[in-house]
Amino acid sequence: MTALKKTAGIPLLLSAFALPLAAPVAAQDNEDINVYGSALVDGPEVEGIITAKSGDKIQVTMENGQNATIIIDEGTEVKATGGFLGLGSKTLRTSQLMNGLPVEVETLQFDGGLVASQVKLKASDLETAAMIRGATQQQFAEHRADIDANAAAAEALRGRMANIDQYNVRGVTNVYFDSGKWNISPEGQREICNIASQAQEMDNALLLVVGYTDSDGDEDYNQVLSERRAGRVVNYLQQKCGWQPWRMLTPTGMSESDPAADNSTPEGKAQNRRVSVNILVSKATEEG
Repeated sequence: MTALKKTAGIPLLLSAFALPLAAPVAAQDNEDINVYGSALVDGPEVEGIITAKSGDKIQVTMENGQNATIIIDEGTEVKATGGFLGLGSKTLRTSQLMNGLPVEVETLQFDGGLVASQVKLKASDLETAAMIRGATQQQFAEHRADIDANAAAAEALRGRMANIDQYNVRGVTNVYFDSGKWNISPEGQREICNIASQAQEMDNALLLVVGYTDSDGDEDYNQVLSERRAGRVVNYLQQKCGWQPWRMLTPTGMSESDPAADNSTPEGKAQNRRVSVNILVSKATEEG
């Protein structure tokens, strides 16, 4: 697709004025000519989570549960800030946009909808979205030097647990979130490191992190939100609490399923907006 240009009419006008005066030129606004066939004007800024991607379009689900479909073309600039990925450049490729990624999108509007002029995101959010998408132990091994130091221990533990699907739960803590949010409160941060310390004292203990939401919002949005909460807790466990990635099961989001309380009351919804951190030890390991 041709890159979007809000001033795409300017080169055409300049070439037209270079013609002999015998060829009259009709006056026109320089925003009336563009690759989309209608004027491009400033559109709204859209902030939310990418919940779908197809061809040159992304769907961004906002905090209120509404969806915005936005065209991504060659002229769209994608910028990342911060993070621990060690990115050599803050400018990313549009192909790096993926489901589960929180973004702020500056748009241009035309008769057919919205076109992204710039997409802004956090590098740390890109890492979390990639992990949720399926980059678990293997990707951590590529980016985290501490995994290499524990590779032998990881393989030994995997070997002992190869055909085991039952675990004993040796501890559980819940971290709670505000509606539509996935940032961790100071109290939640303390709870996360406390359960990591408990698990550290148990031989062969693993952590399982599961995210949940209340019943507000649509199903697709709540699924992504629950995954975002789980991913944020996993990041905190590893970055701030010193928990090794190879001692974790793959995090998951369960949306509004398995509610801990009644979703018909504000108090119940507050209890359901949670991430459950579980200490697991295989029965075979304890018995062996």
